[in-house]
Amino acid sequence: MLKLIHAFYNMDTNAVELTYNDGSVLKIDCEEVENHYDVTSGQMADLDWLLYNAPMEYASLVLSGEMESYLNGLALHGMND
Repeated sequence: MLKLIHAFYNMDTNAVELTYNDGSVLKIDCEEVENHYDVTSGQMADLDWLLYNAPMEYASLVLSGEMESYLNGLALHGMND
């Protein structure tokens, strides 16, 4: 079973990079994610915070398919444009 051992945001490639215990790396292209969900500037600010402070949470939202629900939840809290 693969175990995630490290996650970080790579500013140079605008990707979250996940490293697993077998040495494999999964890269999530953040620009593609943002374009897919057509994020607003308010949502973008929140996603940027996640990228810099909690890249594992960002990756989890993308990989679990929960990103859209997360972004819709921002609107409920008044953080959306």
